[in-house]
Amino acid sequence: MKISFTIVLATILSFAPAMAQAENVHSFSAKDIDGRQVDLAQYKGKVLLIVNTASQCGYTPQYKPLETLYQKYKDQGFEVLVFPANDFGSQEPCSNPQIKNFCFLNYKTSFPLFSKTTVKGPRINPLYKYLTEESPFKGEIKWNFNKFLVNSEGEVIGRFESAVDPLAPEIITQVEKALAGK
Repeated sequence: MKISFTIVLATILSFAPAMAQAENVHSFSAKDIDGRQVDLAQYKGKVLLIVNTASQCGYTPQYKPLETLYQKYKDQGFEVLVFPANDFGSQEPCSNPQIKNFCFLNYKTSFPLFSKTTVKGPRINPLYKYLTEESPFKGEIKWNFNKFLVNSEGEVIGRFESAVDPLAPEIITQVEKALAGK
């Protein structure tokens, strides 16, 4: 069987966008907690703190300082983006509507919530694959409430493990520095 060069080239080029490496966080999209597709490019020019969460984790009370951090800096171009995940100890068994209600009723959250996702393993969310495999802060996420700090250009500039409180000086310092450099 003879295959034409044109067909082979067209096939290769059709896969090129899927094979291309993401430039930065703004290259991704994700579904919000209500199931609407959100292009993360809408956050260009903003500093982001991306956090994987769970509602039945020992770190769940961090929702409160995350909201405090968001309220303190949102008018300066700061966003907290939360991605609930059930990857660690089945600590996020809730549905998206349940997660949304839980966050609002218990912590009065007002920052963007995204649909429940996977942050490790073979079904990892593409954004989290990028964060853990292509960013300068590589490494598998070990637990809920890992935090990635992203500058206004969409570049990952910091990573904080679960135990680091969102209001810890190391986070505040880096957020303020990123906001000053916008």
